[in-house]
Amino acid sequence: MDIQVSTVHGRVPVTVLHVEGNVDSQTYQQFQQKAEELIDGGTQYLLIDLSRSPFFSSAGLRSLHQIFNKLRAKDTKNPISEQDVRRGINAGTYKSPHLKLSNLSKETRTAFELSGFDMFIETFKDQKSAIDSFEAAG
Repeated sequence: MDIQVSTVHGRVPVTVLHVEGNVDSQTYQQFQQKAEELIDGGTQYLLIDLSRSPFFSSAGLRSLHQIFNKLRAKDTKNPISEQDVRRGINAGTYKSPHLKLSNLSKETRTAFELSGFDMFIETFKDQKSAIDSFEAAG
């Protein structure tokens, strides 16, 4: 797996993680570590571009959940309790303002939807639409 990083300035600066190769039990730690390094370095808005990643396993989904939690914990301007997030997810009113995905393969989209991740993380068919969807918090 290869990961490239770029920054795109839309309404807010969005860090784009371009993933090439599968995110599975052999590579999820590298994927998660890179994302966490970026978050620790100040990234607030993260787009994961999967246009060159045909497969995203359950290990990849677990790491994605950790990334979601880390970004949410770093949002001190608009803190939302765990209970309110869960309530919002169940009601269909909460989507992460900090984490989005683009260009999911058919297989990855199926796994993403079956696991319920689409309930709280938005996905987009192209990078431009995803970048345009990020807005400044607070």
